[in-house]
Amino acid sequence: MAEHTIRFEPDDRYNAFLTVCPHPDHGKGDLSGIAVAVKDNISTLGIETTCASKILKGYVPPYDAHAVTLLKNAGAAVAGKTNMDEFGMGTSTENSAFGPTLNPRDTGRVPGGSSGGSAAAVAAGMVRMALGTDTGGSIRCPAAFCGIVGLKPTYGRVSRYGLIAYANSLETIGPMAANVSDVSLLMSVIAGHDRRDTTSYDRPYQHTPSAEIKRLRIGIPEEYFGAGVDPEVASVVKRAIGRLEELGAVTVPCSIPSMEYALAAYYVICTSEASSNLARFDGVRYGPAADTKKSWHAAYQDVRKQGFGPEVRRRIMLGTFALSSGYYGKYYAKAQVARENVRKDFARLLTDVDVLCGPTMPTIAFKLGEKSDPLSMYLSDILTVPVNLAGIPAISVPCGKVQGMPVGLQVMGRPFEDERVVDVAYAYEQAVKA
Repeated sequence: MAEHTIRFEPDDRYNAFLTVCPHPDHGKGDLSGIAVAVKDNISTLGIETTCASKILKGYVPPYDAHAVTLLKNAGAAVAGKTNMDEFGMGTSTENSAFGPTLNPRDTGRVPGGSSGGSAAAVAAGMVRMALGTDTGGSIRCPAAFCGIVGLKPTYGRVSRYGLIAYANSLETIGPMAANVSDVSLLMSVIAGHDRRDTTSYDRPYQHTPSAEIKRLRIGIPEEYFGAGVDPEVASVVKRAIGRLEELGAVTVPCSIPSMEYALAAYYVICTSEASSNLARFDGVRYGPAADTKKSWHAAYQDVRKQGFGPEVRRRIMLGTFALSSGYYGKYYAKAQVARENVRKDFARLLTDVDVLCGPTMPTIAFKLGEKSDPLSMYLSDILTVPVNLAGIPAISVPCGKVQGMPVGLQVMGRPFEDERVVDVAYAYEQAVKA
């Protein structure tokens, strides 16, 4: 039960927030009085939730997502809703219907996406913690670009109830903060079983990060340092892995052959799920009311054309095509085979090593408007989407800079060993802080 309020008046020069709650309530608990920002695709009772899309402008959910209920039960103050790529479809937060978010480290560059608003709010010091969602890297990418910490939990460890669906089989809610300890604290609040989410597991997270990693075996996949990865970024990450070796970890070279097909499989699966999930925005169930004087088909077309941005329309069309008669087996079924191969490759490697390490992103944050070609934007996700296909946990922790911009070290682990990836990130963070 809320007992107090705080004043929240951020200097939001980065367009990180779509909605600010100036006097949010808070109660008692582990997060008592802490302002927490929530990505705008997570339902919040009485607070407008738009997914950064015109089609949901004015929509106010009548209930809280399970993760938000747990935040409030822990005493947190929900400070506002953060900007994002429309419905989570993007890698830069430029695809928002309400304008792009700017990177606080360099306002001429993108903050990453799609949880760019949450990352910018943390990086700028407006909030201590934030919730993001990760479908193909949407927590880890902005964490890396903005120089903060972001955890993509094991699929099913955090309830998706109240998360407005984009690609159900891939996405999860996760914590973002300036340091590993705060990410771990926020994870301990939001993890656990929820009977309203049938993919939810009864695996609570109660963990205090440990910096002890002696004799830990770290796999180094060669594909994470291969074609498309900026040599300067690779060099910074290799130095960070060397620091882990100095702490007693043992590195083991390895390979993930299925990564060659991971990106293509990911985009077939996520667009197919999007074409189904976004069918509900039709002017009848959700979205502005359709013009009843027109035929249903014409009215439906108008609502969606005016409500959705170009990237959302593109992905719906791609997914609808992949699922259409005559092409289902050629694309969707093959993508599922590729996904299973990715999962098997990670399972095989993680029987020999405890975690895998590599760069979070192949480059530093790019400039606003630099990637106007959708394909070049999709290629930016090459190092993050395999984790979502496999459903395993991964964390991005800042590990250095290139051209003055942050670089992220990505640590990936076995399913439900979120604690271990947190410990490795914590060990690195403490070592470089000392």
